[in-house]
Amino acid sequence: MTARTLPERTPAGRGSRVAVSAVYVGALLGPLGGGTVAPMLPEIGGSLHASSGAVAISMTAYFVPFAITQLVSGTLGERWGRRRTVRTAYLVYAAGSLICAFAPTLGVFLAARAVLGTANAFTGPLLVAGLADMVGKERISRSVGVISSYMAAGQSFAPLVGGLAAAHTWRLAFVVVAGVAALLSLVPPPGEPRPGAAAPRFRPLFRRDVGMLAGGAFFSYLGASALPFLVALYLHDRLDASPGLTGVALIGFGVAGLVLGSVWGTLCGRYGARACGIVAAVATGGFVAFVGTTGSVAVLALCWTAAGAAASMLVVALQDLTVRAVPGNRGGTLSAVSAFRFTGAALAPVIWLPIYHSGPSLVFAIAGASVLLAVPALVNSRSGEPG
Repeated sequence: MTARTLPERTPAGRGSRVAVSAVYVGALLGPLGGGTVAPMLPEIGGSLHASSGAVAISMTAYFVPFAITQLVSGTLGERWGRRRTVRTAYLVYAAGSLICAFAPTLGVFLAARAVLGTANAFTGPLLVAGLADMVGKERISRSVGVISSYMAAGQSFAPLVGGLAAAHTWRLAFVVVAGVAALLSLVPPPGEPRPGAAAPRFRPLFRRDVGMLAGGAFFSYLGASALPFLVALYLHDRLDASPGLTGVALIGFGVAGLVLGSVWGTLCGRYGARACGIVAAVATGGFVAFVGTTGSVAVLALCWTAAGAAASMLVVALQDLTVRAVPGNRGGTLSAVSAFRFTGAALAPVIWLPIYHSGPSLVFAIAGASVLLAVPALVNSRSGEPG
């Protein structure tokens, strides 16, 4: 194996700090671009002469290609080189955002959203993989926690950014995102092409422990992170909460992940991601189940925030284990596991809504119990011991 095929290390100093910071901002960009349209649906519909329901398909147009492409994007990106792949993906993301900003019809807008989702599938996993090489083995856990905080920030603030943009012109949000993506393309993560015998293979991704991590990621989102819509319904139907009060009650879940990500990363490094993840899965399941028994908005908000704190710890633990599972193909492992994570998010409404209509308390109990199915993935992980 030649020096050219080895993961490229960034030298210590100012340059490495800039590169690491760029990785964190890049992790924020994907969730921000994906969720920013939610509060702008009426304005987009008015401009494109379409109903809000029709424009809402843009969420599906983004996340379906995003999830499917991640099954292969990480491995392909490792083969092509993280640096080149991420730079190209950023430029495609910038171009797609500009097309969204100036789209004359709904069809063009939806096609551009699909391009954004596909491009994002080539950034997120490779950014985490590149970060692991930049910070070194001893700092992986904390860095995974920090990057998880940035991802949570993107999810939490996407509605706010979209709402502020819509107050002026919704197109501005996409122009800003395009500009940020173009700037990030100047500071891609390290990693040169790995051709021939050095090329990462898909076969290690079919190992039992990787499959268990994928299952754990699936249930962590299906039973917790993908439930805001269900909590919103409960607030409206059972607690008679206004839309504004519902928003306040829901925001704590994401904010908890934003604030505590680096803390959870440090704990995973000290006590082991496996042990921390098991504790987090049990706590998350319990808090989610308790949401369905609450009788006031205040108690629900506290419980849902606690669920968010525990769920963020579970996500950090699973990410920590995943980034270590296949050192020769970190990007491929991260992208494949992430595909299952977002599949869980996509299936949540289909699975939980029929049960909700049969019994709101029952659905939260079942959803909480489903999070416990992540425990076998944590128990069977080959990595994740402290240190």
